[in-house]
Amino acid sequence: MTPVSEPVLDGDYDYVIVGAGTAGCVLANRLTEDPSVRVLLLEAGGSDRYHWVQIPVGYLYCIGNPRTDWLMKTEPEAGLNGRALVYPRGKVLGGCTSVNGMIYMRGQAADYDRWRQMGNIGWGWDDVRPYFLKSEDHHGGDGPHHRAGGEWKVSRQRLSWDILKAVQEGAREFGIEPRPDFNDGDNEGSGFFEVNQDKGVRWNTAKGFLRPALKRPNLRVLTGAHTDELVIDGNRVSGVRFRRRGGHFLARATSEVLLAAGAINSPKILELSGIGNADILRECGIAVRHEKPDIGANLQDHLQIRTVYRVENAKTLNTPANSLVGKMGMALEYALFRRGPLSMAPSQFGMFTKSDPALETPDLEYHVQPLSTDRLGDPLHSFPAITVSVCNLRPESTGTCHVSGPDRDRPPAIRPNYLSTEADRRVAVLAVRQARRIMTAKALAQYRPDEILPGPSVENDDDLIQAIGDIATTIFHPVGTCRMGVDARAVVAPDLRFNGLDGLRIVDASIMPKIVSGNTASPVVMIAEKAADMIRRNH
Repeated sequence: MTPVSEPVLDGDYDYVIVGAGTAGCVLANRLTEDPSVRVLLLEAGGSDRYHWVQIPVGYLYCIGNPRTDWLMKTEPEAGLNGRALVYPRGKVLGGCTSVNGMIYMRGQAADYDRWRQMGNIGWGWDDVRPYFLKSEDHHGGDGPHHRAGGEWKVSRQRLSWDILKAVQEGAREFGIEPRPDFNDGDNEGSGFFEVNQDKGVRWNTAKGFLRPALKRPNLRVLTGAHTDELVIDGNRVSGVRFRRRGGHFLARATSEVLLAAGAINSPKILELSGIGNADILRECGIAVRHEKPDIGANLQDHLQIRTVYRVENAKTLNTPANSLVGKMGMALEYALFRRGPLSMAPSQFGMFTKSDPALETPDLEYHVQPLSTDRLGDPLHSFPAITVSVCNLRPESTGTCHVSGPDRDRPPAIRPNYLSTEADRRVAVLAVRQARRIMTAKALAQYRPDEILPGPSVENDDDLIQAIGDIATTIFHPVGTCRMGVDARAVVAPDLRFNGLDGLRIVDASIMPKIVSGNTASPVVMIAEKAADMIRRNH
C-alpha cells in the first residue's frame, strides 16, 4: 500500500464512523449530542443535494446513475436462470435512504423476538420499539404506536389511484382485510404505505439526522473519503486508513471505530483489512490479520416476483408517462403543489399475508404499483397496466458477499443464492398463484385484468419456477453479512462489538441475524439509535 502520511485532522477523534449512510448519519447526530465527544464521519460518496434525490420519483434516475449509485451487480444466479441483477447502493450522504423506495416499515414484533430467542438479549420487540419511537415524526402525532417531533419524518402519500383501491377491495374478498397501521407489530392486512417524505419531498437520514449535527463544532464530515482498511494495533482497531482527492490519510479513534458501510461494503472493508475467512483472504492475496470465518456469509435479501396485468377503464401511470403533454402536466402539478405522480414512492399499496394459513405470521409482502414495464429500467408500457409484486419475507436461502482480490476499488462478489432451497421455490409458486387469485376478484372485474407476466399459459410448478427465474428481481434489502449472535462464529455480540477485536463496532443492516419481515431502512435507523445509546453508556 502507498505509504500513509499523517493528515491535518486536528488531532485524534473519539469515534471514527465509516459510512454516512442510513446508520452513519444517525450515529453522527446522537454521538455529537455530547459536546465533549469528537466525531469524524467518512463517506466515500458525495453530497445528496441533487434534484433527483429530492423528487420522490427520482429514484428512477438515481438507480444506475454513477452520481448516486455504486453500480454493483450480483454474480450470475442459478435460481434466476443465470441472470445477474443490478444491485443499487446509495453513493451519497444518506446512503440508500437517498435512493430507496421511502417506505416506512418496522417489520413484525415476531422478527425481533426471534432475534432475542437466538440469544441476542435486548433485541426483542419490547426492547427495540422505543428506538423506533425515539426518532419518529409521524404525521398522525403522538399515539399508542407513534410519536411526533423526532428526526425521521413519516407521511401519507400525496396521490391516489382508483385501481389500487379496487385491488384492496378485491383482496378483501380473499380474506386480506384493510389495516390502518402496518407498524404496530402485526402487519397482516392491506393498506397504503406511509413514506419517509416531507410535504412531497424525499426525507433521508442526511436531512433528518446529519444536517442538524453539522452545526456542532465536534463533528467533521469528509465526503469522497474511500476507506482502504482498518488500522489494527495488536488486538485493537485504533483507526482507519483512507484515500481522498489523491492523498492517503490516517484517522485515529481513541474510543472506537464504528463501521456503518452497509451489508455489502462493511464485509468488504473488513476483508481488505485482513479480517475474515482465512481461506478466502489467502485466495485473494490478502494477509490474514484476524480470522473470522462468517464475515460475508449469511447474506439474506427479499426477492420480489413482478407479476404484471394489463387493465381497461383505469388510469395508471403508463399513459401520461408516455406523452409529452402528460409529462408536462405531472411536472407542473409537482412544481406547484408537490403532489401527483412525481411525489410517488415506487409502491403505493401493500399487503402482508400468508402463503400457508398454518403460519403464525405473514410471510408474503405485496408491493402493488400503478405502472408496468417488461423489466426494471425499461420504458413503461404504452397501455394501462399494474404490477403486483410479491416477495417471500423470510427466505431460507442465504448467500455470500466477499472480495475477489486485493484491489480496493473492485466491487465485491455478491452471491445472494436466490431460490436455492425447496421451501423458497415452493413459496414462490404459491405467491404467484395467490396473486392470480386476487386478480380474479369481483371488485376488479370492471378493469378486466389480463396477465402479461409471467403469462396465463405458465401453469405447472416447474414452468412457474422457470418463469419466476426470468422475472424476479431484488427489492434491495441485503442484510446479515456481519451477523449478531452469542455463538463463537458470530461476527458481533449483542452490543454490536466485534467478537475478537477491541475498539470496533458494526452498526448497519449487516448485523441482522435474520432478515426482518418488511422493508429494511427504518429497522437500520432503529439499530443505529440503539447502538448510539449503548456506545454513549460505555463512553
